[in-house]
Amino acid sequence: MPFISKIQRQSDYTLFGSATPIVIDNGASYFRIGWASETEPRVVFRNIVQRPRHKTTGETVTIVGDHDPALMKYFDCTRSGPRSAFDSNVVYQFEIMEYILDFAFDRMGATGSEIDHPVLITECVCNPVQSRSKMGELLFETYGVPSIAFGVDAAFSYKYNQQQGVCDKDGLAMCPGFTTTHVIPFVDGEPIYKGCCRTNIGGFHVTDYLKQLLSLKYPYHMSRFTWEKVEDLKMEHCYIALDYASEARLFQKGAKEAEDKTRCWQLPWVPPPTEEPPSEEEIARKAAIREKQGQRLREMAEAKRSSRINELENELHGLEFLLKQLEQVEDSDIPSFLAETGYVSRQEIESARTKVMQSLRKAKGEPKNDQSETEKASPNANEKYSLINIPDDMLTPDQLVEKKKQLSLKSMSDGRQRLKQKRYEEEMERERKQQLEEERRLENPELYLEQLRARYKDLSERVDQRKRLKTNGGHSNGNNLSGGIGRGERLNAAQRERMRLLTTAAFDRGKGEDTFGAKDEDWHLYKLMSKDNDDDDEGPDEDDVELARISSRLQDLDPTFVPKSEMGSSQPAEAPRVRPFTKEDFQIVFGVERFRCPEILFNPNWIAVDQVGLDEMVGVSIRRLSCKDQGLEERLTSSVLVTGGSSLFPGIVERLEAGIRMIRPCGSPIKIVRALDPVMDAWRGAAAFASAPQFHTQTFSRMDYFEKGEDWLRNYELRYSL
Repeated sequence: MPFISKIQRQSDYTLFGSATPIVIDNGASYFRIGWASETEPRVVFRNIVQRPRHKTTGETVTIVGDHDPALMKYFDCTRSGPRSAFDSNVVYQFEIMEYILDFAFDRMGATGSEIDHPVLITECVCNPVQSRSKMGELLFETYGVPSIAFGVDAAFSYKYNQQQGVCDKDGLAMCPGFTTTHVIPFVDGEPIYKGCCRTNIGGFHVTDYLKQLLSLKYPYHMSRFTWEKVEDLKMEHCYIALDYASEARLFQKGAKEAEDKTRCWQLPWVPPPTEEPPSEEEIARKAAIREKQGQRLREMAEAKRSSRINELENELHGLEFLLKQLEQVEDSDIPSFLAETGYVSRQEIESARTKVMQSLRKAKGEPKNDQSETEKASPNANEKYSLINIPDDMLTPDQLVEKKKQLSLKSMSDGRQRLKQKRYEEEMERERKQQLEEERRLENPELYLEQLRARYKDLSERVDQRKRLKTNGGHSNGNNLSGGIGRGERLNAAQRERMRLLTTAAFDRGKGEDTFGAKDEDWHLYKLMSKDNDDDDEGPDEDDVELARISSRLQDLDPTFVPKSEMGSSQPAEAPRVRPFTKEDFQIVFGVERFRCPEILFNPNWIAVDQVGLDEMVGVSIRRLSCKDQGLEERLTSSVLVTGGSSLFPGIVERLEAGIRMIRPCGSPIKIVRALDPVMDAWRGAAAFASAPQFHTQTFSRMDYFEKGEDWLRNYELRYSL
């Protein structure tokens, strides 16, 4: 089975005799394995398994414990996440447990399929017999282990610290672990399991709580908060407050002590490149380049314009020469002459000459002379529309058709001339009004500016009122603002009329057989619905045009003038400006999170775990002993050992002492000590126990397992005092 791991394989497995036990600390967080004759475990890794597929070969590999993130890019991990063999602190997934044991024995240097060494493995307090029997079956039948012994990790840690003089024979072992917390009373050096107490809270819940708080506080950096990183942050920055309420008030007030306790984690951040302003030489060089490019473009445009003028002049000379030749041709030869030139009539040649002259004047930049064109075109109008004034009874059918065409063309031509004349008059009137306004401004500038502002205010209010009526249908919310109304009130008059027609038609035709369309007047409904009576949608209103003109005029005359569209009405519609990221945006600040997350060890109800905290567990355990000896209770509370990974939080000893003192009688002796090494003392205690000469008396062999069966394990109990 291929394994991927950073842990090196041991090479001295054969140097240890078959009588040397192998010690395994099978914790829910970390797996530790080593030899009983040593003080440190040989192999330590996280107790998880992941089995992804290789992206190229498709081979399934087994990743046990920590892995190299650089190698994970070659594997597809979407369908295989990290899995643990534990449910809370009980082993129940023995398929995963087999992968872990395979990897552990392989890294220890085992070469064969059988392990010919006795095994001491730890388990939780009051481990279910089903889990213990499955573990024995796995070790005996899969690995051929000669004998096995089961022990509690917290008991081994207490016995090891007792041997080192840290705690007494009578005392309490408190073990806040990865997923659970246990309190085990010891009397004469032996654990009393009937007085044990358990709470389903541990370091896993603290890490998960911290991960949730950081993800809510910094949602844009959620990808940074991996489980491993949050675990490191928890162990580095978190602490337990002696009084949570006073500590929280300290941070709420923002005192100097709170600032000193605040920690900051700086995420990787690269400052954006700063562009230095260009030098004067660079500005001059770029200006010279732009000027050179502009000169080149102007020359190209001038050359193109000259070429175009030459082409148009040559074409105009050709058309004029053609007209002169046409005057010298006899009437009978005109059709044949025109057939050679490609034109149908003299009028077509003159029309082409007029278009060429207009294009030539446009190319030369000369102003249009509409009046002269009109005068020139009027003499030819009679020739162009020669059939208009002739009575119909004097015309043939073909000439009648041609007369209709001439009438249509003449009416369109007259309409264009009237439109041009109207535009010319409007332009002259506009110039006259501007001239009068300029004279008024020069006569009294202050009065003119004041009148202009008053006119602007009046127009803007009128435009706003019309917009509100169009939006709200004549309703407002009392503040001259739109809002809080339904769709029916937002429709204008024309839209409401169309809705009324539809509703009426549906009501009238909704009963009986649908006969809509049988009558001609039914189709008149579509004409009424398609009629657009909303004048506001046809184009810009006169008030809007005048308001824009006055606004532009005020901006020219008054530098302090700000249009309403820039003051407030357009601000909500503007897109938010994106602020460039700074170094502070990539800083993760730890304030109240430092002591808020570990506080769930003492208040599990914060995360919906309705159980007692660490300090109350001591009282529960003492009450379960049901001992009437007051001296025993005092001896138990005077030797409380705190072990396990979650006991590394600073302040846990002082907080436990304060909490236990509140539930014990006044004057009771209370002494709480932390283990020498809360993480490794369980394995060291188990290794010291397994290296004792009487260790073999506490094991049961494979022969006993096959003879007595799994039920014999139900009454198995290890004695820790040898």
